[in-house]
Amino acid sequence: MYYRLIFSIMKLHRNLVDAVIEGLTFIFNEGQYADKVVEKQLKKDKRWGARDRAFIAETIYDIVRWKRLYAEIAEVYEPFTVHNLRRMFAVWATLKSIALPDWGNYFEDTPARRIKGKFDELSKVRKLRESVPDWLDTLSAQELGETLWTDELHALNSLAPVVLRVNTLKTSLEHLQQFLRQEGVETYPLRDYPNALQLVERGNIFKTQAFADGLFEVQDASSQKVAPFMQIDDKVKRVIDTCAGAGGKTLHLATLMQNKGQIIAMDIYEQKLQELKRRARRNGVFNIETKLIEPKQLKRMHGTFDRVLIDAPCSGLGVLRRNPDAKWKLQPEFLDEIRTTQQEILQQYSKLLKKGGKLVYATCSILPSENYQQIEKFLASEAGKEFRLEAEEVIFAHQSGYDGFYMARLINDNDFSNH
Repeated sequence: MYYRLIFSIMKLHRNLVDAVIEGLTFIFNEGQYADKVVEKQLKKDKRWGARDRAFIAETIYDIVRWKRLYAEIAEVYEPFTVHNLRRMFAVWATLKSIALPDWGNYFEDTPARRIKGKFDELSKVRKLRESVPDWLDTLSAQELGETLWTDELHALNSLAPVVLRVNTLKTSLEHLQQFLRQEGVETYPLRDYPNALQLVERGNIFKTQAFADGLFEVQDASSQKVAPFMQIDDKVKRVIDTCAGAGGKTLHLATLMQNKGQIIAMDIYEQKLQELKRRARRNGVFNIETKLIEPKQLKRMHGTFDRVLIDAPCSGLGVLRRNPDAKWKLQPEFLDEIRTTQQEILQQYSKLLKKGGKLVYATCSILPSENYQQIEKFLASEAGKEFRLEAEEVIFAHQSGYDGFYMARLINDNDFSNH
């Protein structure tokens, strides 16, 4: 509603609309990532204020999110011409009740009544209303059931809130809230998420002094559940995050370990580990060691960790709200490949765990085939026979209001006679 109000009283400026259209060309026709494109488009003109930049970012993301629906209404097909994208923009503006300016033939014949009529008609079909590819709609409905998928898909098309995780090594939730208020940023705490603060209004939080001082990280509330799920206590000395990426969960683990013990953060991408090192310095974290994944090293580390985190590569269906372009990039073949990779990772990295240790397998997917079915397959295999499932949690966006996620905690206790 807040955005609708801004947009409806906003006069469209040609240079901003041009920036949106150009950005959409890069995303749809050249396959570039939406977040990178938005970042680049926002740097085009230093004179743009916060409101101009918000317009460009939100509009690009909105049209990416609703690509299929808007293209059907506009009667245009990929690869899109500039004229096609202007028609899609006109559909977006009309549905938001924004008056289209008279810029010669920039917006050709866009009858508002016909656009709204077509919107009502197409909205009766889920895959068009929620704007997803046919194959993804069919597969997800098969895995989750019609009702659950309908509810979840609708939630995944909403705008993701901005949630911060307090860096408890440097400050408390109350102090951070105070510091941010002094910088003009209002937040509120979340029940059931002890270190989370949610922004009242979206804004560039990375420009704050509190961020520069390492007092927080931006991390979705669902993602903040993973590190505590690992049950870190005083006995835990060595932890490995096997698919660490840029290390959001690694840094959270470091705070739970109070900067003590040792965390190994592994990934296959050197640049992600470099980013993790930068973030660790800002956070005042010094119990993390980064390692590029190498088979020889893995063998040497077998049976040496109290906790193993496998934040597995996945379809990313649970985080479509923040990566709406992912649904257009995803292919059925990729899903098949990623399921194979997930099982291979479970088979390999489970060997890193000590007897009596605990392994957490997590994904930001909502599909059972990437989640509990992978755990069942692992437990039935040779490598999984010494493990048992201790706990699991499925988080749906339409129930929690945050990202879709899955977590399973396995214990390697070897002695089944006691259970």
